[in-house]
Amino acid sequence: MTNLASTADSHSQTISHGCPGPTGQGKKAAVVLDVKADVAGLTAALMDIESVSGNEAALADAVELALAGLPHLQVTRNGDAIVARTSLGRAERVILAGHLDTVPLPTTPGSRGTVPSSWEGEVLYGRGATDMKGGVAVQLALAATLLEPTRDLTFVFYDHEEVAAAKSGLGRLVRENRELLDADFGILLEPTNGTVEGGCNGTIRFEATTRGLTAHSARAWMGENAIHAAAPILARLAAHAPATVTVEGLDYRESLNAVRIHGGTAGNVIPDQCVVEINYRFAPDKTPAQAEAHVRELLAGSDLVCTDSSAGARPGLNAPAAATFVAAVGRAPLPKYGWTDVARLSEMGIPAVNFGPGDALLAHSDNEHVRAEDIRECLAALTRWLS
Repeated sequence: MTNLASTADSHSQTISHGCPGPTGQGKKAAVVLDVKADVAGLTAALMDIESVSGNEAALADAVELALAGLPHLQVTRNGDAIVARTSLGRAERVILAGHLDTVPLPTTPGSRGTVPSSWEGEVLYGRGATDMKGGVAVQLALAATLLEPTRDLTFVFYDHEEVAAAKSGLGRLVRENRELLDADFGILLEPTNGTVEGGCNGTIRFEATTRGLTAHSARAWMGENAIHAAAPILARLAAHAPATVTVEGLDYRESLNAVRIHGGTAGNVIPDQCVVEINYRFAPDKTPAQAEAHVRELLAGSDLVCTDSSAGARPGLNAPAAATFVAAVGRAPLPKYGWTDVARLSEMGIPAVNFGPGDALLAHSDNEHVRAEDIRECLAALTRWLS
């Protein structure tokens, strides 16, 4: 492997087999993960290494150490993202990707969705149980046990998925190590309850600003209330009937909502400005430009500023590998309503689907949990397909 860490400030480092890179002065030794143990227990071990976005380094160290000890893989690290690849000369290459970070830990007393993890029978509780340490554990188990897969494999573990897109570790890999990500098909191990979910909706955000005139609230007639002026915007959003759009046989439900509102300066002052934040989740038949045009038409006359947008991804089920994968899973595919990094893979020309253990509705919750059997079944389905 070429050593990508040729300069002191390089983001990347290639690891020799069985010899992880230097930990650095004063840096704690990486946690040793048993990647050949039961995959549900491995999930708990991953969850116990706290990895809120921006704090993935310790978990990345542990993943890197585990992968560097597998002689059939070529391992590259870029910041807190790690890529491990087989080079068997197979006719196809598949990416198996997952993010290392979680949303912040819950603050509610007695919450089960925290760190360290805890077991209740065969149910594993804690932050990341569904989103997405179970999927990451499946990746590691496959990397350790599939020595002769029928397809070449690229395992991607990346940081900063749960925050602004500009910080994405996968985005950084695309910019800096694009050659490591070439593939014919991709699977993102986000939680899908063990069902293939094709593509994903796109997302776009706006700020709608209304303006008024400040006055003392005891003499409100001297001012103009910017919060009240936001009422027509809220009324249009509340009355809007979101569409369900069929794309390549899958029905994608859209949603358009006010997600936050802020304005005013004090309890005795008529506010002169109010900002309504709006999020539109649009089906993958639309581009971000078309989605923006739709919102601007609905809210014509409003002062709208687009603050963020990410394209969706078409289902990805037309790829030759997709049909055999769906057959190995044995369930009819569904659409993915939320945005996921399959959109990044799709933008690179790699058809991709979501498939992983756990219920996505539990992600980020104070009750986040996953069944051990669901993680094992996910591993079994992928092993069948790749063996």
